[in-house]
Amino acid sequence: MAEMVKKATRESYGEALAELSEKYPQVVVLDADLAAATKTGVFKKACPDRFIDCGISECNMVGVAAGLATCGKIPFATSFAMFSAGRAFEQVRNSVGYPKLNVKIVGSHAGISVGEDGATHQCNEDIALMRTIPGMVVLNPADHYEMKAAVKAAIEHHGPVYLRLGRLAVESFNNADDYRFELGKGVTLRDGRNITIVATGLMVSRALKAVKTLEEQGIDARLINIHTIKPLDRELIIKAAKETGKIITVEEHNVIGGLGDAVCGAVCEAFPVPVIKVGVNDVYGHSGPAVDLLDEFGLNAGHIVEVTKKALQK
Repeated sequence: MAEMVKKATRESYGEALAELSEKYPQVVVLDADLAAATKTGVFKKACPDRFIDCGISECNMVGVAAGLATCGKIPFATSFAMFSAGRAFEQVRNSVGYPKLNVKIVGSHAGISVGEDGATHQCNEDIALMRTIPGMVVLNPADHYEMKAAVKAAIEHHGPVYLRLGRLAVESFNNADDYRFELGKGVTLRDGRNITIVATGLMVSRALKAVKTLEEQGIDARLINIHTIKPLDRELIIKAAKETGKIITVEEHNVIGGLGDAVCGAVCEAFPVPVIKVGVNDVYGHSGPAVDLLDEFGLNAGHIVEVTKKALQK
């Protein structure tokens, strides 16, 4: 049985790139003077001739990545999410998305769990931005093992991918011995018939704790982990809507444009049910310890339990 680890997904990302470097010699990694923070430095140490530090210039970095892709390379353009998805949005849209180039845009330090870096670096809009680009695959892995599998899947998928990384360490709940990652497919972690909780990224482990608490209180909640927000596993979501009648979505992202809206869109078209969104309620964050901020913004197991029980009373 694989070791259960507590590690930030950005660390798992760096490890995965280095481990896969020999098998995939086309992979090149670009960074914007943040290799120590984004953990691309691990790949740089393993393959210094395939690492490019573009300096603090994410827009240019994405352009360089696009050029490398036209030469058969598989570039991973990496920076903080606020900058790779935010600052460089126009380049991602026009230079990567429009020509459908095989570039992987990587957003580290996403969400409010960046902590003390404050609102200017707490990117709660990246999923919304990347979802709007036609053909862009959007991945938000939840733990160490899922991130390593997602990096491999991103390499093997030909086309633009956005990969979201977190700064905060999270306990793994998957197991490398039996975990299978399938692009575009959700994972049912717990079956249940009363209500469905759909979570992504950092919030999956917190939703797991909430489901256990609900079970102790006699509530049978289904839990679905959505690591691929686009393309969304519509079949799994609509099945859950039909079988449980209500859905709670949980994400470390603005409630506008992220997982919640993706789930709303799917069920509204096929089988409308109430969808209650737990996330950052259209406000900016502020500086503070990451765990305290998650609690302040209701991104914890206790709040998920509270919202679920209220939804069941209606």
